[in-house]
Amino acid sequence: MTSKPNPIDVHVGSRVRLRRTLLGMSQEKLGDALGLTFQQVQKYERGANRIGSSRLFKLSQILDVPVSFFFDDMGEGVAAAGAGMSEGVQQPFESDQLSRRETLELVRAYYRISDPLTRKRVFELVKAIGGTTRRRGGGASADD
Repeated sequence: MTSKPNPIDVHVGSRVRLRRTLLGMSQEKLGDALGLTFQQVQKYERGANRIGSSRLFKLSQILDVPVSFFFDDMGEGVAAAGAGMSEGVQQPFESDQLSRRETLELVRAYYRISDPLTRKRVFELVKAIGGTTRRRGGGASADD
């Protein structure tokens, strides 16, 4: 056995942590819903312990997401490393930036905007300020 967690388990755990945090749910509350201790939830979120399929299904119900959510945004490098096909693969972008407190607070505040038109305008404003439109990156129009 290796001491390093499988990159796929790390990715799935980071997605559990992301969703739990976005919902404002504590590790203890999630553990209670699963019949586990918060320490076990911590191990899942770090990828130190692998999440079985039945538990992943229960997590999807508790966190109100499809099971596929836990595998979303998993890069080819993570999948290959998890399958033992490559070494030294870096963690995906979201592992660092999407789990920052600042990001989570921004997302929570965004979803508290009740008016859909206002929410869309805020979204467009943030994209414009951040320079994330496709036109800037690769020549495609921002409407693509």
